[in-house]
Amino acid sequence: LRETVLLTSFLMVVGAGLRCIPVSNQETRKWLIHGGQLLNGLAGPTVTSASPLLSTTWFSPDERATATAIASLISYLGGACAFLVGPLVVPGPNSTTAVPPVFGNSPEYIKDRIEAVLFAEFGIVAVIFCAALAYFPSRPPFPPSVAAASQRLSYGRSFCRLLSNPRFLMIALAYAIPLGVFSGWSGVLDWILTPVHISQVDAGWIGFWSIVGGCVVGIALARFADFIRGMLKPILLLLLSGATLSSFWYTLTCLKTVIHLPLTTATLYTSCILLGVFLNSSVPIFFELFVETVYPVPEGITCGVVTFLNNMFMGVLLFFFSFYHKEFSWFNWCLPGSCLLSLLLILCFRESYDRLYLDVIVSV
Repeated sequence: LRETVLLTSFLMVVGAGLRCIPVSNQETRKWLIHGGQLLNGLAGPTVTSASPLLSTTWFSPDERATATAIASLISYLGGACAFLVGPLVVPGPNSTTAVPPVFGNSPEYIKDRIEAVLFAEFGIVAVIFCAALAYFPSRPPFPPSVAAASQRLSYGRSFCRLLSNPRFLMIALAYAIPLGVFSGWSGVLDWILTPVHISQVDAGWIGFWSIVGGCVVGIALARFADFIRGMLKPILLLLLSGATLSSFWYTLTCLKTVIHLPLTTATLYTSCILLGVFLNSSVPIFFELFVETVYPVPEGITCGVVTFLNNMFMGVLLFFFSFYHKEFSWFNWCLPGSCLLSLLLILCFRESYDRLYLDVIVSV
């Protein structure tokens, strides 16, 4: 675990540093930025998928879901800050951005603001890397549970087990499709909301509160799952039902020429934030269910596979968006469609708690 954290944080430091190199040649600068983003992208899935491994290694069975929620959702707070830092620090050139007249939005000023953000990000990841290098043990002196001390499958056998397990593939798609679509949609949220006269600052606040709300609700539900075990599937059904209803509400509201639902800032705020809360809070619950379903496959491999699928669906969606970006109704309809599909998959899923069963039986 220590080696993984050091490697990923080092990749982020190098990636952030490449983006800060002052080069006058725009072509060279472009490739440096792309290289930095590539290194950061290589580190991202590893960090995201490490939370169940961290919780299993360091926490007892009645604390694991909470630890997974905190570890997996804490990175989302960085994304929440990005929704605010971008619009508030870097003014946008479009007409929907409220920029104070004293600053203006000239290209030179925007360039300086972007560079300030890049240097700040480099400083943050450098501090994190130094802290991990100074002290980050791989495991506690004594394992907190039977599962933490048990043997895991090898890499080859793990991938074979995952790819041949239809139950895992079912919940992997139930996780990756809606979360991938939502990640791609939220990444261009200010662009999507521009036709309905929502500024990028307002779009940033929508993204911020949806992530913060998702973190709070996710940690609360994970704590509930620790107290009352065997409730992961009902919790997911509740969250995905809410996400489906919220996404339909948002999508139908945007169809103001077809369905005359009230289109106001309040309704857009509410529907988008609720959608983000329901989907973001489902992440740690999904992670715990993945690990329970395919145990003794290592936690890092399991969550790494589903994180890859999540990023793949997001990439495919953004690829199509790069060609069909003049009209957003198809993009909006992807949200309720993916949430409804995920809900149906979870309804058909037969849950099991193999890791928890081992801890309870052997400890007794």
